[in-house]
Amino acid sequence: MMKCNKFLKGISLSVVWITLSICSVSANENAAEVWRFGLEEIEGSVQDIYAQAFKRKIEDKSQGEIVVEIYSYGMLGESEDLTNLTANGTLQLTHASVGILGAQIPEAQVFTIPYLFSNNDDHNQAVLANNPAIYEILGNALIDQDLRLMTLYLEGDMVWSTNKLIRKPSDFAQFKMRVMNSSLVIKTFELLGATAIPMPYSQVYGSLQAHIVNGQTNPIFSIEEMKFYEVTEYLIWAGQQKFTTSVLANQAWYLALPAPHKLILNETIEELTPYIFEQQIALNNTQLAAIKKSKPSMALIRLTKKEQALFKTISTPIRQQFIQNSGQPGQRLLEALDKALATEK
Repeated sequence: MMKCNKFLKGISLSVVWITLSICSVSANENAAEVWRFGLEEIEGSVQDIYAQAFKRKIEDKSQGEIVVEIYSYGMLGESEDLTNLTANGTLQLTHASVGILGAQIPEAQVFTIPYLFSNNDDHNQAVLANNPAIYEILGNALIDQDLRLMTLYLEGDMVWSTNKLIRKPSDFAQFKMRVMNSSLVIKTFELLGATAIPMPYSQVYGSLQAHIVNGQTNPIFSIEEMKFYEVTEYLIWAGQQKFTTSVLANQAWYLALPAPHKLILNETIEELTPYIFEQQIALNNTQLAAIKKSKPSMALIRLTKKEQALFKTISTPIRQQFIQNSGQPGQRLLEALDKALATEK
């Protein structure tokens, strides 16, 4: 990570562009092209693992013509800020989780629909990486926002970490669940009986500790790295959702890339798909073991298929809400994903 990291933390977004320019001076002096890559997660996370591998490959393939600078969570604001900075060209690349992205692009919220994915993550990842409907429908919607969809990948099951055992919808009575700021995610937990409270990632630990919220949902690696397990008592695998993230580029920047650099970028994105799939599995397993070791009293609960079916039935109206929000393009996308994923359910 570059030397400017500490300086960037806490900086006003109004001077981000100037600061990034200062931090890139050394690279520019050496005539290298700088690609700035923003992350929604901290160092050591799945997104950081992806970005570090991306950096190694791009810099090696370009033989020093390109330098990749990585900005981890909090350095340039929240997730929404990273998307905006990429759309305006301050960043060239960023990660954007589909729930957050859905605030601007309703079609992106398709991946937050409860129980959309199959039980086969190899198949799920293949669909995310290759399904033409995704890159046509969602890709076109992003182009209208000056963004280009480079790829999508899974970061693991969304696990509920709570201070109360939840095995059926009625257990959510008087329960406050922190959620990302996604209208469909909020509506989902309201249907399930909880009070959904959107708040920034950085505020979750303190809110759990102060009992402002009673639980939150994230992949295991995130629960461990942000220490959410310290202030909750249960980890619950409900099968409701898988954390899906995208890699976005600034559209104008991508189109203007010299052909050799565009080739390097596209090849690297393709090569990282199987790599990050294996890495996220390994990281989630490692971090679950770390949680067990650090807090042996943590209860690990996996809902049965019968228990999951009840949550799935109650959350069914979310599908129609998604179509209402996203219109005919969203309906086409949902139908394409249902067809692509159905063979493995």
